[in-house]
Amino acid sequence: MSKVFSSLGVSADGFLAGPRQTRKDPLGEGGEQLHRWMFETPDENRPEIDAIVDAGAFIMGRNMFGPVRGEWDEDWRGWWGDEPPYHGPVFVLTHFPREPIEMEGGTTFHFVTDGIESALKQARSAAGDRNVSVAGGASTVNQYLAAGLIDELRLHIAPLVLGEGERLFAGLSDLNLEPVSSRTTSLVTHVTYRVRR
Repeated sequence: MSKVFSSLGVSADGFLAGPRQTRKDPLGEGGEQLHRWMFETPDENRPEIDAIVDAGAFIMGRNMFGPVRGEWDEDWRGWWGDEPPYHGPVFVLTHFPREPIEMEGGTTFHFVTDGIESALKQARSAAGDRNVSVAGGASTVNQYLAAGLIDELRLHIAPLVLGEGERLFAGLSDLNLEPVSSRTTSLVTHVTYRVRR
């Protein structure tokens, strides 16, 4: 049976992004360092890199899609350029309707205004028998965890302390995480947990 997973780069002190996100600094101050392992040592981390986008559909919050707040800037098409890495349907949680955006490489961003359960239902339908990824950001993942809708949590822990930013597990105190696997390379420790309900 397919599962819902989340695969996240996180600092040692639990942040998925640094503070003060801007168009020029999409992961906030210091946040880019969370993903050094992907770009500086990709051969050491190939299985984890490939698994991040190995899903039939993706869900993300509006903050992960871009820095635009309020009504849409219709020119904004996401942080990833003309060919995002998803190569499939991405469901973006928002309060502001927008027509889908088709990108090169098979990625289409769909904008969901009626909540996390609706986004998951649409993503499951689009994914068929493949897994669904809740890609982020922190608020979105925390909402899905609080609702008991994530089956597996894959953390890529960078040896970095950000001190502030967007925190994973904010407001969550009763999660039951079962360790499944862990592996350490030169710039990151990969830990997978099964989320028990």
